[in-house]
Amino acid sequence: MEIDRQLSGLMRSAQDGDRHAYEILLVQVMALVRDFARARVRHPDWAEDVAQETLLSIHRDRHTYDPARPFLPWMYAIARHRLLEFVARQRRRQAREIAGDDAFEGMACAQPDPERNIDAGFIRRALALLSRKQREIIQMLKIEGLSVVEISLRTGLSKSAVKVTAHRGYKRLRKLVMEPANGK
Repeated sequence: MEIDRQLSGLMRSAQDGDRHAYEILLVQVMALVRDFARARVRHPDWAEDVAQETLLSIHRDRHTYDPARPFLPWMYAIARHRLLEFVARQRRRQAREIAGDDAFEGMACAQPDPERNIDAGFIRRALALLSRKQREIIQMLKIEGLSVVEISLRTGLSKSAVKVTAHRGYKRLRKLVMEPANGK
């Protein structure tokens, strides 16, 4: 395969200290890895993140490449590994966020719950016990129906900071709501 021979030659030169060859290699590898990730991940930002992580791994582990072997299988093995790690990390993160959202959804309806004896007044009092930032973000998410991106733009916080703040607020609300139900 011609592209494999070309990339292998560039990597060999890069391992010998040729910075120009290394720059060319990274540009070509990035295009291949982006295509690889986009074909396997539905979210475009995730595909870009996988491509970036793969490029960093290739840079960090370039000394492990054996020039006597084909380049593409080595590169795709790294890309596949980074993709699997990234997807697993995203699933864990989403599972935590969904659990927080679901827990709050049940409380946010503001309908009395005879089993837990939760009413709208109790929820308002529980919300009042959150930090101002947590309360505002949860209200924007659940009452105003804004997206994380919209809240990020409105508050100047990163998307991650919005999610973390909401998650911590949900966790605190769960604790506040469950304590009276458990007799604590």
